[in-house]
This record gives sequence, C-alpha cells and structure tokens, in this order.
Amino acid sequence: MQRWRGLGDLPGGWGRCVVTIGVFDGVHRGHQELIKRTVATAAERGVPSVVLTFDPHPSEVLRPGSHPAQLTTLRRKAELVEGLGVDVFCVLPFTLELSRLSPHEFVHEVLVDRLHAAAVLVGDNFTFGAKAAGNVALLRELGRRFGFVAYGAELQGRSLDDDRGANDITFSSTYVRSCIDAGDVEAAADALGRPHRLEGIVVRGDGRGHDLGYPTANLSTARFAAVPADGVYTAWFTRLSDPGRRLRAAVSVGTNPTFSGRERTVEAFVLDVDEDFYGQHVALDFVTRLRDQARFGASADLVKKIDEDVARTREALGSDS
Repeated sequence: MQRWRGLGDLPGGWGRCVVTIGVFDGVHRGHQELIKRTVATAAERGVPSVVLTFDPHPSEVLRPGSHPAQLTTLRRKAELVEGLGVDVFCVLPFTLELSRLSPHEFVHEVLVDRLHAAAVLVGDNFTFGAKAAGNVALLRELGRRFGFVAYGAELQGRSLDDDRGANDITFSSTYVRSCIDAGDVEAAADALGRPHRLEGIVVRGDGRGHDLGYPTANLSTARFAAVPADGVYTAWFTRLSDPGRRLRAAVSVGTNPTFSGRERTVEAFVLDVDEDFYGQHVALDFVTRLRDQARFGASADLVKKIDEDVARTREALGSDS
C-alpha cells in the first residue's frame, strides 16, 4: 500500500481511481464495510482504491480544545486500512484553509483535479465543505457534473438486547468512544471487530508494584488517546518491535486509591515474563473488565485482590500467543 501525505506528490501518469473519504477513527466495522466496498469497486473498474483521511482531527482545527478521544493512531489506522486491501492511504492535512473550501471547490480541487476520481464512496451521513454544507445528494450532483459516480453506503449496526431492553445501535466512532469511556471494552470490541488498542511508551513508575510482588509496565500515552474508565482489565500486551508475540496482562487504570494517588495512570502487570520494558513502545489490547478500582485498608488486602485479578486473567486469556 502506498502512503501519501497530502496531494503534492502524486506519481506521474496517475489515472482514475475509486475513493472513500472520512476520518475513519477506529476503523470500526462500519468503516471496514465501506472500505471493502471501495476496494471491490476499484477492482471491478481496474483502477486503484484510495482511502482519503485527515490529520489532525477536523474538530481540533475548527474548535480548538474539542479533539475527541483518539481510537487509533495514524500509524495504526494505516495498518488496519492496509489489511483491507487498499492501494493508497492518503492523509490530507486538515487546515483552516481546507475547511473554508466550499463543497464545489473541495470536489473540484481534491477529487477531480488531483485524484481524478471515477467513483466516490461515503457513508449516508457524510458531510463536506465549509460549514459541512455538502451532503451525499450534493456529492452525487457534483459527480454528474464532473464525471464520477457517488455512492452513499448505509450505516452499519446491529440490534442489541440487554437488561435495558431491545434497541438498535449504529457502529460509529462516537459509540465506540462512549463504550470505552464507560469501561465496556467488550462492547467496544464488538463494534470494532477487534479489541480496543491503547499504545504508549513504558516509563518509570513509583516502584510500588515491584514492592508488592507485581512489577508493572507504566504507559505514557498520547494526549488524546482513548483510555478506558478506571478499573482493572485483562489485555494482550505487545511490544510493537515484536508484533507477532502477545503476552497476557492484568491492567490497572486509575489513580491508585490505596496509596492516595492523584495522577491517573495505566499500569500493566505482564504475566510470567521477567523483563524490563522501560523505553519500549507497546500496545494493550483490552479484552475484559474485571472490576472497579477500589481502596484497600492494607497492602496485604490489595495483594490478595491482585492475586485474584491475575488468576482471572489467566482464565480469560488462556495461553500467550
């Protein structure tokens, strides 16, 4: 897969293509279906498939300070898109200048003049251009004028029957964020089609885990990373330098209330591995939530509870892979 930053360096002789457009944060199951349709449509036409996305998130440019929690890093997003068979992953820098293009200007300058789109696939709720004035109907109209076809794909979701009764959910980045914010990592995984991943650099902690017999890898995460609600979780721990090896981990997210902590941390106890992960770039793929954070009156009570957490982690995750 080719990876482009902007549209200034298109290869010579670039012809027609099939394009899908979106932020695609999370690359959830709805995104996946849209991207698969884009790849299939491109194959039918014998032209490249292009995923056109934006960085930074448009919200942060249009309303500074409103950046939503980030489900996937740009690098991770590219990996997931590549796995769907896309030919080109194009990141368009989102700027105020770009945001001020009218729908007509965006289509003409980006999709027609630069990408030479033969077909454009988007979700039914897609908007574009200054003040989000463009929609799928306008995209189809502009496509007829400029010589491409536009398709609006139905949003994906499923029926959910739980203790609140039957209801329908739509897979969206907002929905996934709400699941993670509530600590429901299993519902998030259902919408994503895989566990939610949190990446970070392992940094030095206060050493309490080591003193308790459970040394942890303390993650420093990106500013906007989607961190699950405070609690204890099971997760797969992966060093990104060795992505083929997954290790079982019990993960604590919170402020260490037993020790009157104030700073929110993400700490992973990696089972059956006696290694120092300091300075390494790692990922946690959250599988299940074990319990809420709790304050214990004595360290011995905390250790007993951690013993239980580790035993449940073994049971939930089975063997390493």
